[in-house]
Amino acid sequence: MKTICLYFEIHQIIHLKRYRFFDIGTDHYYYDDFENERSIADIAQRSYMPALNALLDMIKANDKYFKVAFSLSGVGIEQLEMHAPQVLDKLQELNETGCVEFLAEPYSHGLASLVNEDSFEVEVKKQCQKIKEYFGQTPKVLRNSSLIYNDDIGLKASQMGFKGMLTEGAKHVLGWKSPHYLYHCSMAPNLKLLLRDIRLSDDISLRFNNSEWDEYPLFADKYVAKIAALPQEEQVINIFMELSALGIAQPLSSNILEFLKAIPVCAKQAGITFSTPTEICTKMKSVAALEVPYALSWVDEERDVSCWLGNSMQREAFNKLYSVADRVRIANDLRINQDWDYLQASNNFRFMTTKNTGVTIDRGIYSSPFDAFTNYMNILGDFINRVNSLYPEEIGNEELNSLLTTIKNQGDEIRVKEKEIVRLQTKIAKIEAESDKLRAQLEKGERKAKPKKATVKKTAPKAEK
Repeated sequence: MKTICLYFEIHQIIHLKRYRFFDIGTDHYYYDDFENERSIADIAQRSYMPALNALLDMIKANDKYFKVAFSLSGVGIEQLEMHAPQVLDKLQELNETGCVEFLAEPYSHGLASLVNEDSFEVEVKKQCQKIKEYFGQTPKVLRNSSLIYNDDIGLKASQMGFKGMLTEGAKHVLGWKSPHYLYHCSMAPNLKLLLRDIRLSDDISLRFNNSEWDEYPLFADKYVAKIAALPQEEQVINIFMELSALGIAQPLSSNILEFLKAIPVCAKQAGITFSTPTEICTKMKSVAALEVPYALSWVDEERDVSCWLGNSMQREAFNKLYSVADRVRIANDLRINQDWDYLQASNNFRFMTTKNTGVTIDRGIYSSPFDAFTNYMNILGDFINRVNSLYPEEIGNEELNSLLTTIKNQGDEIRVKEKEIVRLQTKIAKIEAESDKLRAQLEKGERKAKPKKATVKKTAPKAEK
Protein backbone atom coordinates (compact mmCIF):
# COMPACT_ATOMS: atom_id res chain seq x y z
CA MET A 1 0.00 0.00 0.00
CA LYS A 2 1.33 3.42 -0.94
CA THR A 3 1.87 5.99 1.78
CA ILE A 4 2.56 9.73 1.61
CA CYS A 5 5.08 11.32 3.96
CA LEU A 6 4.33 15.07 4.04
CA TYR A 7 6.93 17.28 5.68
CA PHE A 8 7.29 21.06 6.15
CA GLU A 9 10.31 23.10 7.20
CA ILE A 10 10.02 26.25 9.35
CA HIS A 11 13.07 28.51 9.43
CA GLN A 12 13.40 32.25 9.64
CA ILE A 13 16.25 34.31 8.21
CA ILE A 14 18.03 36.51 10.76
CA HIS A 15 18.61 39.80 8.97
CA LEU A 16 21.97 41.47 9.61
CA LYS A 17 22.20 45.24 9.73
CA ARG A 18 24.54 47.41 7.68
CA TYR A 19 27.88 47.06 9.47
CA ARG A 20 30.90 49.05 8.32
CA PHE A 21 34.60 48.51 8.85
CA PHE A 22 34.77 51.38 11.36
CA ASP A 23 32.11 49.67 13.52
CA ILE A 24 34.52 46.84 14.31
CA GLY A 25 35.47 46.98 17.96
CA THR A 26 32.81 49.56 18.86
CA ASP A 27 29.49 47.93 18.00
CA HIS A 28 28.84 44.31 18.97
CA TYR A 29 25.18 44.13 17.95
CA TYR A 30 24.78 42.88 14.39
CA TYR A 31 21.04 42.59 13.69
CA ASP A 32 18.29 44.57 12.01
CA ASP A 33 15.56 44.22 14.65
CA PHE A 34 12.98 46.16 12.68
CA GLU A 35 13.34 43.97 9.59
CA ASN A 36 13.39 40.78 11.65
CA GLU A 37 10.17 41.72 13.40
CA ARG A 38 8.51 42.91 10.18
CA SER A 39 9.43 39.82 8.16
CA ILE A 40 8.37 37.24 10.75
CA ALA A 41 5.08 39.05 11.41
CA ASP A 42 4.41 39.17 7.67
CA ILE A 43 5.14 35.52 7.02
CA ALA A 44 3.16 34.45 10.08
CA GLN A 45 0.10 36.35 8.85
CA ARG A 46 0.33 35.43 5.16
CA SER A 47 1.57 31.86 5.46
CA TYR A 48 2.20 30.13 8.77
CA MET A 49 -1.11 30.73 10.54
CA PRO A 50 -3.41 30.04 7.56
CA ALA A 51 -1.37 26.96 6.59
CA LEU A 52 -1.28 25.54 10.12
CA ASN A 53 -5.00 26.16 10.57
CA ALA A 54 -5.62 24.28 7.32
CA LEU A 55 -3.45 21.35 8.42
CA LEU A 56 -5.29 21.20 11.76
CA ASP A 57 -8.63 21.17 9.93
CA MET A 58 -7.34 18.35 7.73
CA ILE A 59 -6.45 16.22 10.76
CA LYS A 60 -9.83 16.82 12.40
CA ALA A 61 -11.83 16.36 9.21
CA ASN A 62 -10.15 13.07 8.36
CA ASP A 63 -10.39 11.50 11.80
CA LYS A 64 -6.59 11.42 12.28
CA TYR A 65 -6.13 9.59 8.96
CA PHE A 66 -3.98 12.50 7.82
CA LYS A 67 -0.47 12.91 9.33
CA VAL A 68 2.27 15.48 8.85
CA ALA A 69 5.84 16.21 10.01
CA PHE A 70 7.64 19.48 10.79
CA SER A 71 11.13 20.61 11.63
CA LEU A 72 11.93 24.00 13.14
CA SER A 73 15.36 25.55 13.36
CA GLY A 74 16.32 26.83 16.80
CA VAL A 75 16.85 30.37 15.53
CA GLY A 76 13.46 30.16 13.85
CA ILE A 77 11.86 29.21 17.17
CA GLU A 78 13.60 32.16 18.83
CA GLN A 79 12.13 34.57 16.26
CA LEU A 80 8.67 33.06 16.73
CA GLU A 81 8.99 33.40 20.51
CA MET A 82 9.73 37.10 20.20
CA HIS A 83 7.52 38.20 17.32
CA ALA A 84 4.90 35.53 16.52
CA PRO A 85 4.18 33.29 19.55
CA GLN A 86 0.78 32.43 18.09
CA VAL A 87 2.55 30.19 15.57
CA LEU A 88 4.12 28.13 18.36
CA ASP A 89 0.72 27.95 20.10
CA LYS A 90 -0.83 26.58 16.92
CA LEU A 91 1.98 24.03 16.51
CA GLN A 92 1.36 22.87 20.08
CA GLU A 93 -2.32 22.49 19.26
CA LEU A 94 -1.38 20.38 16.24
CA ASN A 95 0.97 18.34 18.41
CA GLU A 96 -1.89 17.48 20.77
CA THR A 97 -3.72 15.66 17.96
CA GLY A 98 -1.09 12.89 17.99
CA CYS A 99 -0.80 13.11 14.20
CA VAL A 100 2.30 15.32 14.03
CA GLU A 101 5.99 14.45 14.27
CA PHE A 102 8.74 16.97 14.95
CA LEU A 103 12.19 16.27 13.49
CA ALA A 104 15.70 17.20 14.55
CA GLU A 105 17.86 19.68 12.64
CA PRO A 106 20.83 21.98 13.34
CA TYR A 107 19.86 24.80 15.70
CA SER A 108 21.30 27.52 13.46
CA HIS A 109 20.23 26.08 10.09
CA GLY A 110 23.93 26.23 9.31
CA LEU A 111 26.57 24.21 7.50
CA ALA A 112 28.56 22.78 10.41
CA SER A 113 27.94 19.21 9.19
CA LEU A 114 30.28 19.91 6.26
CA VAL A 115 33.27 20.92 8.35
CA ASN A 116 32.98 20.28 12.11
CA GLU A 117 31.22 17.17 13.44
CA ASP A 118 31.44 18.25 17.08
CA SER A 119 29.76 21.60 16.42
CA PHE A 120 27.13 19.84 14.30
CA GLU A 121 26.33 17.43 17.13
CA VAL A 122 26.09 20.22 19.71
CA GLU A 123 23.68 22.12 17.46
CA VAL A 124 21.42 19.15 16.82
CA LYS A 125 21.25 18.25 20.51
CA LYS A 126 20.45 21.87 21.37
CA GLN A 127 17.58 21.92 18.88
CA CYS A 128 16.29 18.54 20.12
CA GLN A 129 16.14 19.94 23.65
CA LYS A 130 14.13 22.91 22.36
CA ILE A 131 11.68 20.56 20.62
CA LYS A 132 11.39 18.51 23.80
CA GLU A 133 10.58 21.61 25.84
CA TYR A 134 7.86 22.81 23.47
CA PHE A 135 6.25 19.61 22.22
CA GLY A 136 7.34 16.83 24.57
CA GLN A 137 8.81 14.85 21.67
CA THR A 138 12.34 13.49 21.41
CA PRO A 139 13.16 13.61 17.67
CA LYS A 140 14.09 10.25 16.15
CA VAL A 141 14.63 11.41 12.56
CA LEU A 142 17.15 14.06 11.48
CA ARG A 143 16.69 16.64 8.79
CA ASN A 144 19.89 18.55 8.03
CA SER A 145 19.86 22.15 6.79
CA SER A 146 18.44 22.21 3.24
CA LEU A 147 18.50 18.37 3.26
CA ILE A 148 22.33 18.37 3.06
CA TYR A 149 23.58 14.79 3.19
CA ASN A 150 26.57 12.59 2.42
CA ASP A 151 27.85 9.26 3.74
CA ASP A 152 29.89 10.86 6.53
CA ILE A 153 26.93 12.92 7.74
CA GLY A 154 24.80 9.78 7.68
CA LEU A 155 27.35 7.93 9.80
CA LYS A 156 27.41 10.78 12.31
CA ALA A 157 23.60 10.82 12.48
CA SER A 158 23.62 7.09 13.17
CA GLN A 159 26.19 7.52 15.94
CA MET A 160 23.95 10.17 17.48
CA GLY A 161 21.15 7.60 17.70
CA PHE A 162 18.79 8.68 14.93
CA LYS A 163 16.64 6.10 13.14
CA GLY A 164 16.56 7.99 9.84
CA MET A 165 17.37 11.07 7.80
CA LEU A 166 15.58 13.08 5.16
CA THR A 167 17.45 14.04 2.01
CA GLU A 168 17.01 14.83 -1.67
CA GLY A 169 16.11 12.26 -4.31
CA ALA A 170 18.74 13.73 -6.63
CA LYS A 171 19.07 12.11 -10.04
CA HIS A 172 22.87 12.24 -10.05
CA VAL A 173 22.84 10.05 -6.92
CA LEU A 174 19.90 7.79 -7.67
CA GLY A 175 20.68 7.16 -11.32
CA TRP A 176 18.07 4.66 -12.54
CA LYS A 177 16.72 4.07 -9.01
CA SER A 178 13.43 5.52 -7.78
CA PRO A 179 13.02 7.83 -4.75
CA HIS A 180 9.88 5.90 -3.81
CA TYR A 181 11.70 3.31 -1.72
CA LEU A 182 13.32 3.33 1.68
CA TYR A 183 17.13 3.25 1.48
CA HIS A 184 19.90 3.17 4.10
CA CYS A 185 23.26 4.84 4.66
CA SER A 186 26.12 2.93 3.04
CA MET A 187 28.33 3.50 6.11
CA ALA A 188 25.60 2.88 8.72
CA PRO A 189 22.97 0.33 7.61
CA ASN A 190 20.77 1.05 10.63
CA LEU A 191 20.15 4.64 9.42
CA LYS A 192 17.18 4.74 7.02
CA LEU A 193 16.98 7.38 4.28
CA LEU A 194 13.78 9.00 3.04
CA LEU A 195 14.30 10.65 -0.35
CA ARG A 196 12.31 13.67 -1.46
CA ASP A 197 10.29 13.28 -4.65
CA ILE A 198 11.45 16.38 -6.51
CA ARG A 199 8.69 16.48 -9.11
CA LEU A 200 5.73 15.95 -6.78
CA SER A 201 7.14 18.34 -4.16
CA ASP A 202 7.90 21.11 -6.65
CA ASP A 203 4.49 20.73 -8.30
CA ILE A 204 3.07 22.22 -5.11
CA SER A 205 5.87 24.47 -3.83
CA LEU A 206 7.12 25.95 -7.14
CA ARG A 207 4.71 25.41 -10.03
CA PHE A 208 1.20 25.38 -8.57
CA ASN A 209 0.34 29.00 -9.46
CA ASN A 210 2.29 29.12 -12.73
CA SER A 211 -0.27 29.64 -15.49
CA GLU A 212 2.36 28.77 -18.13
CA TRP A 213 2.92 25.31 -16.65
CA ASP A 214 1.54 22.59 -18.91
CA GLU A 215 -0.31 20.95 -15.98
CA TYR A 216 -1.92 24.19 -14.80
CA PRO A 217 -4.38 24.27 -13.11
CA LEU A 218 -3.52 21.37 -10.81
CA PHE A 219 -6.38 19.72 -8.92
CA ALA A 220 -6.12 17.35 -5.97
CA ASP A 221 -7.69 14.37 -7.78
CA LYS A 222 -5.25 14.77 -10.67
CA TYR A 223 -2.32 15.08 -8.27
CA VAL A 224 -3.28 11.95 -6.29
CA ALA A 225 -3.89 10.09 -9.57
CA LYS A 226 -0.23 10.66 -10.49
CA ILE A 227 0.77 9.05 -7.20
CA ALA A 228 -1.64 6.14 -7.63
CA ALA A 229 -0.30 5.52 -11.15
CA LEU A 230 3.21 4.82 -9.87
CA PRO A 231 4.30 1.14 -9.98
CA GLN A 232 2.73 -0.89 -7.20
CA GLU A 233 6.06 -1.72 -5.57
CA GLU A 234 6.96 2.00 -5.21
CA GLN A 235 5.27 2.60 -1.88
CA VAL A 236 6.96 5.60 -0.23
CA ILE A 237 6.12 9.04 -1.61
CA ASN A 238 8.01 11.78 0.21
CA ILE A 239 6.69 15.29 -0.35
CA PHE A 240 8.97 17.80 1.38
CA MET A 241 8.85 21.63 1.22
CA GLU A 242 9.09 24.82 3.23
CA LEU A 243 5.87 25.79 5.02
CA SER A 244 6.21 29.28 3.51
CA ALA A 245 5.45 27.73 0.13
CA LEU A 246 1.83 27.83 1.31
CA GLY A 247 1.04 31.52 1.20
CA ILE A 248 4.33 33.11 0.10
CA ALA A 249 5.73 31.16 -2.87
CA GLN A 250 2.17 30.16 -3.75
CA PRO A 251 -0.22 32.95 -2.64
CA LEU A 252 -3.41 32.06 -0.79
CA SER A 253 -5.38 33.57 -3.69
CA SER A 254 -4.23 30.62 -5.81
CA ASN A 255 -6.45 28.34 -3.65
CA ILE A 256 -3.37 26.41 -2.56
CA LEU A 257 -4.93 25.57 0.82
CA GLU A 258 -8.16 24.31 -0.73
CA PHE A 259 -6.06 22.09 -2.99
CA LEU A 260 -4.15 20.78 0.04
CA LYS A 261 -7.33 20.08 2.03
CA ALA A 262 -8.70 17.93 -0.79
CA ILE A 263 -5.63 15.66 -0.97
CA PRO A 264 -6.48 13.40 2.04
CA VAL A 265 -9.99 12.79 0.71
CA CYS A 266 -8.70 11.84 -2.74
CA ALA A 267 -5.89 9.76 -1.24
CA LYS A 268 -8.28 7.77 0.94
CA GLN A 269 -10.45 6.99 -2.08
CA ALA A 270 -7.35 5.74 -3.90
CA GLY A 271 -6.25 3.57 -0.97
CA ILE A 272 -3.22 5.74 -0.17
CA THR A 273 -2.31 6.37 3.48
CA PHE A 274 -0.27 9.01 5.29
CA SER A 275 2.73 8.25 7.53
CA THR A 276 5.25 10.15 9.59
CA PRO A 277 9.00 9.64 8.94
CA THR A 278 9.49 7.57 12.09
CA GLU A 279 6.58 5.28 11.19
CA ILE A 280 8.15 4.61 7.80
CA CYS A 281 11.61 3.99 9.27
CA THR A 282 10.13 1.62 11.86
CA LYS A 283 7.66 -0.35 9.76
CA MET A 284 9.39 -0.61 6.39
CA LYS A 285 12.62 -2.28 5.31
CA SER A 286 15.37 -0.69 3.28
CA VAL A 287 15.80 -2.01 -0.25
CA ALA A 288 19.44 -0.96 -0.74
CA ALA A 289 22.31 1.20 0.43
CA LEU A 290 22.62 4.69 -1.01
CA GLU A 291 26.19 5.81 -1.66
CA VAL A 292 26.64 9.59 -1.47
CA PRO A 293 30.36 10.46 -1.36
CA TYR A 294 29.77 14.16 -2.08
CA ALA A 295 27.28 16.38 -0.28
CA LEU A 296 23.89 16.91 -1.91
CA SER A 297 21.02 19.27 -1.01
CA TRP A 298 17.60 20.31 -2.27
CA VAL A 299 18.84 23.69 -3.64
CA ASP A 300 19.26 24.67 -7.32
CA GLU A 301 19.50 22.36 -10.32
CA GLU A 302 22.83 20.88 -9.23
CA ARG A 303 21.39 19.68 -5.90
CA ASP A 304 24.76 20.22 -4.20
CA VAL A 305 26.33 22.80 -1.85
CA SER A 306 27.64 25.17 -4.53
CA CYS A 307 24.97 27.78 -3.71
CA TRP A 308 26.77 28.34 -0.37
CA LEU A 309 30.37 27.43 -1.20
CA GLY A 310 30.62 27.85 -4.95
CA ASN A 311 32.88 30.90 -5.14
CA SER A 312 36.02 32.13 -3.38
CA MET A 313 34.18 34.76 -1.32
CA GLN A 314 31.85 32.18 0.15
CA ARG A 315 34.66 29.76 0.92
CA GLU A 316 36.77 32.48 2.57
CA ALA A 317 33.86 33.55 4.79
CA PHE A 318 33.00 29.93 5.57
CA ASN A 319 36.58 28.98 6.49
CA LYS A 320 37.09 32.07 8.61
CA LEU A 321 33.85 31.48 10.51
CA TYR A 322 34.60 27.85 11.31
CA SER A 323 38.23 28.57 12.18
CA VAL A 324 36.92 29.52 15.66
CA ALA A 325 34.28 26.78 15.89
CA ASP A 326 36.19 24.70 18.43
CA ARG A 327 37.00 27.73 20.59
CA VAL A 328 33.38 28.87 20.61
CA ARG A 329 32.19 25.37 21.54
CA ILE A 330 34.82 24.96 24.26
CA ALA A 331 34.27 28.44 25.72
CA ASN A 332 30.46 28.07 25.82
CA ASP A 333 29.82 31.77 26.48
CA LEU A 334 26.12 32.71 26.41
CA ARG A 335 26.34 35.90 24.29
CA ILE A 336 29.00 34.46 21.98
CA ASN A 337 26.87 31.34 21.47
CA GLN A 338 23.86 33.37 20.36
CA ASP A 339 25.86 35.35 17.80
CA TRP A 340 27.50 32.12 16.68
CA ASP A 341 24.08 30.58 15.94
CA TYR A 342 22.94 33.58 13.92
CA LEU A 343 26.18 33.98 11.96
CA GLN A 344 26.18 30.30 10.97
CA ALA A 345 22.78 30.47 9.23
CA SER A 346 23.20 29.28 5.64
CA ASN A 347 21.42 32.30 4.12
CA ASN A 348 24.44 34.46 5.02
CA PHE A 349 26.46 32.49 2.46
CA ARG A 350 23.56 32.20 0.02
CA PHE A 351 23.51 36.01 -0.32
CA MET A 352 27.10 35.84 -1.63
CA THR A 353 26.37 33.45 -4.49
CA THR A 354 27.30 34.45 -8.03
CA LYS A 355 25.52 31.52 -9.65
CA ASN A 356 23.03 32.17 -12.43
CA THR A 357 20.24 29.88 -11.26
CA GLY A 358 17.35 31.48 -13.10
CA VAL A 359 15.68 32.10 -9.75
CA THR A 360 15.63 35.60 -8.28
CA ILE A 361 17.45 35.77 -4.94
CA ASP A 362 16.18 38.36 -2.47
CA ARG A 363 19.45 39.72 -1.06
CA GLY A 364 17.72 42.12 1.32
CA ILE A 365 19.96 45.10 2.09
CA TYR A 366 22.72 43.90 -0.22
CA SER A 367 23.17 45.28 -3.71
CA SER A 368 25.49 42.49 -4.87
CA PRO A 369 27.25 39.29 -3.75
CA PHE A 370 30.37 41.35 -2.97
CA ASP A 371 28.31 43.75 -0.84
CA ALA A 372 26.97 40.78 1.14
CA PHE A 373 30.49 39.40 1.55
CA THR A 374 31.92 42.72 2.73
CA ASN A 375 29.20 43.31 5.30
CA TYR A 376 29.43 39.76 6.64
CA MET A 377 33.22 39.84 6.90
CA ASN A 378 33.09 43.11 8.85
CA ILE A 379 30.72 41.51 11.35
CA LEU A 380 32.78 38.34 11.43
CA GLY A 381 35.93 40.35 12.12
CA ASP A 382 34.33 41.92 15.19
CA PHE A 383 32.94 38.56 16.35
CA ILE A 384 36.32 36.81 16.12
CA ASN A 385 37.98 39.70 17.96
CA ARG A 386 35.46 39.21 20.79
CA VAL A 387 36.19 35.48 20.92
CA ASN A 388 39.93 36.18 21.07
CA SER A 389 39.51 38.88 23.70
CA LEU A 390 37.72 36.44 25.96
CA TYR A 391 40.21 33.67 25.32
CA PRO A 392 43.48 34.93 23.74
CA GLU A 393 44.40 33.44 20.40
CA GLU A 394 47.84 32.38 21.64
CA ILE A 395 46.14 29.90 23.99
CA GLY A 396 45.73 26.74 21.94
CA ASN A 397 42.45 24.83 21.81
CA GLU A 398 43.83 21.97 23.92
CA GLU A 399 45.19 24.35 26.54
CA LEU A 400 41.96 26.34 26.52
CA ASN A 401 39.91 23.17 26.87
CA SER A 402 42.10 22.03 29.76
CA LEU A 403 41.87 25.42 31.45
CA LEU A 404 38.10 25.69 31.09
CA THR A 405 37.68 22.07 32.21
CA THR A 406 39.69 22.88 35.35
CA ILE A 407 37.55 25.97 35.96
CA LYS A 408 34.38 23.93 35.40
CA ASN A 409 35.57 21.20 37.76
CA GLN A 410 36.43 23.78 40.39
CA GLY A 411 33.01 25.33 39.91
CA ASP A 412 31.37 21.93 40.25
CA GLU A 413 33.41 21.27 43.40
CA ILE A 414 32.36 24.63 44.85
CA ARG A 415 28.70 23.87 44.10
CA VAL A 416 29.03 20.44 45.76
CA LYS A 417 30.58 22.04 48.86
CA GLU A 418 27.89 24.73 48.91
CA LYS A 419 25.23 22.00 48.83
CA GLU A 420 27.08 20.20 51.64
CA ILE A 421 27.16 23.43 53.68
CA VAL A 422 23.42 23.91 53.17
CA ARG A 423 22.81 20.29 54.16
CA LEU A 424 24.89 20.65 57.33
CA GLN A 425 23.23 23.96 58.22
CA THR A 426 19.85 22.30 57.83
CA LYS A 427 21.01 19.39 59.99
CA ILE A 428 22.36 21.74 62.68
CA ALA A 429 19.10 23.73 62.66
CA LYS A 430 17.16 20.49 63.06
CA ILE A 431 19.39 19.34 65.96
CA GLU A 432 19.04 22.73 67.64
CA ALA A 433 15.28 22.60 67.23
CA GLU A 434 15.16 19.12 68.75
CA SER A 435 17.47 20.28 71.57
CA ASP A 436 15.20 23.24 72.32
CA LYS A 437 12.19 20.94 72.30
CA LEU A 438 13.89 18.48 74.69
CA ARG A 439 15.00 21.29 77.00
CA ALA A 440 11.46 22.61 77.13
CA GLN A 441 10.15 19.13 77.99
CA LEU A 442 12.72 18.73 80.78
CA GLU A 443 11.85 22.09 82.29
CA LYS A 444 8.18 21.20 82.19
CA GLY A 445 8.90 17.86 83.88
CA GLU A 446 10.93 19.51 86.64
CA ARG A 447 8.10 21.87 87.44
CA LYS A 448 5.70 18.96 87.79
CA ALA A 449 8.07 16.92 90.01
CA LYS A 450 8.91 19.77 92.45
CA PRO A 451 7.46 18.84 96.02
CA LYS A 452 4.91 21.12 97.69
CA LYS A 453 5.83 22.89 101.01
CA ALA A 454 4.31 21.28 104.21
CA THR A 455 1.64 23.39 105.93
CA VAL A 456 1.35 23.46 109.81
CA LYS A 457 -2.19 23.30 111.12
CA LYS A 458 -2.76 25.96 113.75
CA THR A 459 -4.71 24.97 116.99
CA ALA A 460 -6.47 27.32 119.37
CA PRO A 461 -4.68 27.74 122.79
CA LYS A 462 -6.32 26.01 125.81
CA ALA A 463 -8.18 28.24 128.29
CA GLU A 464 -6.71 28.71 131.78
CA LYS A 465 -8.49 27.19 134.64
